[in-house]
Amino acid sequence: MGIKYKVNEAFFEKWSSDMAYVLGYIYADGSLDDSPYMRGKYIQIASTDEDSIQRIKYWLKSEHKINKKKSNFTGGKICFMLRIGSHKIYNDLFKLGLYPNKSLTVNFPKIPQKYLGHFMRGYFDGDGCVHFARSKGKTGKLIIKRVRIIFTSGSKIFLDRMNEILKIIKINDGKIYPSKRSYQAIYNTKDSIRMFKLMYKNASVNSFFMRKFKIFNNYFELQPKVIDKTIRKIINDHVVK
Repeated sequence: MGIKYKVNEAFFEKWSSDMAYVLGYIYADGSLDDSPYMRGKYIQIASTDEDSIQRIKYWLKSEHKINKKKSNFTGGKICFMLRIGSHKIYNDLFKLGLYPNKSLTVNFPKIPQKYLGHFMRGYFDGDGCVHFARSKGKTGKLIIKRVRIIFTSGSKIFLDRMNEILKIIKINDGKIYPSKRSYQAIYNTKDSIRMFKLMYKNASVNSFFMRKFKIFNNYFELQPKVIDKTIRKIINDHVVK
């Protein structure tokens, strides 16, 4: 029997903003492992961003060690991994729709409307990206063409259901395309801005991957005409240095 490290085993029993974020992150970059030969059930969360793993470890009140190794899937970057053995957490996550070898078949979970933005922010930090196209005109003036959010999943079922849920709140134009070993849901400029508001409107300080937030902020600095009261408050709440 291995060492038993402390962790908040009740973390996934009740919905909260932190719980929804971590659940979204696990749907993107986590896995469950049932090892009957070891009489163990495990959750593993991995990222090339150490701060994200440290944040999740803090929320889970985990004393488990964060391991690191070079990843074969990220161009040799260092990957940070938090592996937790807990039948209770495993079973709670199973009830929330997760299971071993989920990547190609998992569906979008049932999430209370209040926590949808937090879940989407967690999934975005794990398996999403944002970028905007820009170029210089003939006079050398910088032209901003568009901003796009992309969510990636090995499961088309997940992305299809996600689109259905988002349409209810007027994020209407997600298009799903096959990619290498996965699928991508891509959103146009208007829907990307709506997604930004959904994900960050009620986010607490230091509750997300700042590098991705800064890309949005850079876009808004170059396109101030799209900034409304909600966006201005979000930016003011999360000072970008």
